[in-house]
Amino acid sequence: MALLEIRNLHAFYGKSHVLHGVDMHVGEGEIVSLLGRNGVGRSTTVKASMGQVDVTGSIRFKGEEITGLKSFEIAHKGLGYVPENRDIFPTLTVEQNLMLGEKKAKGSKKSARWTMEDMYKMFPRLKERQNTAAGVLSGGEQQMLTLCRTLMGDPDLIMIDEPTEGLAPKIVDLVAEYLKELKNRGISVLLVEQKLAIALEISQRVYVMGHGSIVFEGTPDDLRKNANVRK
Repeated sequence: MALLEIRNLHAFYGKSHVLHGVDMHVGEGEIVSLLGRNGVGRSTTVKASMGQVDVTGSIRFKGEEITGLKSFEIAHKGLGYVPENRDIFPTLTVEQNLMLGEKKAKGSKKSARWTMEDMYKMFPRLKERQNTAAGVLSGGEQQMLTLCRTLMGDPDLIMIDEPTEGLAPKIVDLVAEYLKELKNRGISVLLVEQKLAIALEISQRVYVMGHGSIVFEGTPDDLRKNANVRK
């Protein structure tokens, strides 16, 4: 079953037409990567899915049309978003940032998949710095914090925009392991990524975008065999 389904999506920044009829989907428990050069519309696709861009077309999440909803309404339905610029609260501590992401259950008996202790176990560095202002963390630590804060909202699908941008190779490997752990816990992932190696290693399917539309869909093996698209 498609958890997130995008059909004939067009997106606009003012008079600028950025997405031209994008079709794609992410299934339950699936890691899907959206690849392509900078400026082709990958980030716009996930921002559109989160209600941050003017669009026409259809975006359905868990079978429900979410086009036109506000970002917080979409988040409450279980769609998580980790933006490229991280958007941490710099004057709040690590723990306060995580607490802000926590989803408060309203009459639900469903227990959250993630706890504060899960976050600290996965990233011990955050535990060490739990009382430190987030604004003084390194880039890698801020990326960890943003990922964890989004998870505290207990999403069913998480869209992650360029999580390895500007990170040291050791941290990149840590992020890759983290993404695999999401899948193990039944969370679907839409990964926007430029680094082919990490995307091909962890994804079940990949899309390649060029000039605002999807130019390739297939498995990582399919992409490895397609030299023209890779180029």
